[in-house]
Parts: sequence; C-alpha cells; structure tokens
Amino acid sequence: MRSETKVTAAVAVVVLAVLLAYVVVQATTSEEPASAAESAGVLVRDDSHRLGTPAPDDEVVLVEFLDLECESCRAVFPFVEQLRETYEGRVTFVLRYFPLPGHANAENAAWAVEAAAQQDALEPMYQRMYQTQAQWGERQDSQAALFRTFADDLGLDLDRYDADVASTTTRERVARDYEDGLALGVSGTPTFFLDGRQLRPSTPEDFTAAIDAALAD
Repeated sequence: MRSETKVTAAVAVVVLAVLLAYVVVQATTSEEPASAAESAGVLVRDDSHRLGTPAPDDEVVLVEFLDLECESCRAVFPFVEQLRETYEGRVTFVLRYFPLPGHANAENAAWAVEAAAQQDALEPMYQRMYQTQAQWGERQDSQAALFRTFADDLGLDLDRYDADVASTTTRERVARDYEDGLALGVSGTPTFFLDGRQLRPSTPEDFTAAIDAALAD
C-alpha cells in the first residue's frame, strides 16, 4: 500500500535527525523490546488516552511514550500530527506520559495535561505544551503557574483544574504511565510502539511504511 503521508521537507529533515538519534540511543541503552503478547497488558490500558478518532476495534494502534519537556518530542510533534491527519480513523493514536527525571517541569506539564483531560481538553493542552516549550523548557523553577494560564486560556474551570493537578489520582495516573514504560523497556523519549512492538525507524519513510504494512495485514 502506498503511503499517503505528505511531510514537508523541513519537517522531514528534523524528523530524520530525531529518528537517527533515537535509533543510536536505543541501540546502546535498551533491552530487546517486549513481544506483543508480553506488552499487551501494560502498553494500552482501558483508560489510556486516545487522540482523535480511533480505528475500529483498535485494529492498528500506535503508542507514543512522551515527555512534554523533551526537545526531541517537540521536534517530532508536527510529524505525529501529520500522521494523525493522514491515518485518522484507521490508526488509533495513544498518548502515554513518560516524564524524564532530568527535566524539572516534565511532571508539572504532565499533571497539567492530565488535569485538562478531566475537562475534555487533553488535546489542546497537549498541543499547547509543545507549541510553547521553547518558553518554559529547561527551566529549573516550577512552571506550574504558567501552565495554569494555559488552562485559563482554554476556558477551563480553574478551581477544578487546581484540584485535579494536585490530586493523588492525577499523579498516580502519570506515575503509572511512567512505570508501564519502564516495564516495556522505554529508556528515552519519544518511544513508539506499533501493534505491540517497538518501532526503530531510521527515516520518516520507514515509519510510514511500518504503519502502511500494519494496515495492509
């Protein structure tokens, strides 16, 4: 099946650099990826966040473990958005949090997105984080107040948002995603799994070819 994805030259170059760096890092730090059967129980949980219109019966599922403060995740974000547009309704895109310990505001950002999700605003908050990452990323002081302004801009109930950001439920949800990632051998971000197996593409074309092959099965 011919890929329908149309990636701009600039995005393709950035994605290629990210994917090549990712392959090198994974080759030197990761254990062998879990089999589809071994990963099924923790890769996608019943309450995992699905972006956009899922595929019927989740026939083809692409999972991304991401860190909202990760520059590589931000670099690949436009490519993922293009994939979502191209494969809307045919591939289920799943977001899993994986805030890296070395990023001071990665957990704050994940808690903010999860709190927004409780008001059906996961996607706009997740997108806002990457759109503004240059403003707040790599800061050592808490950016929670800035993230609250994002919630206000999106028209969220701020009292509810504040309660959800601070709630044990929100923090346990983010921690569980992280622990699931560790169990699956995730060591860096972004890490992608397609139908239960970790993707190790070296080019954007490898990425889309893998999706097309899964759709053709």
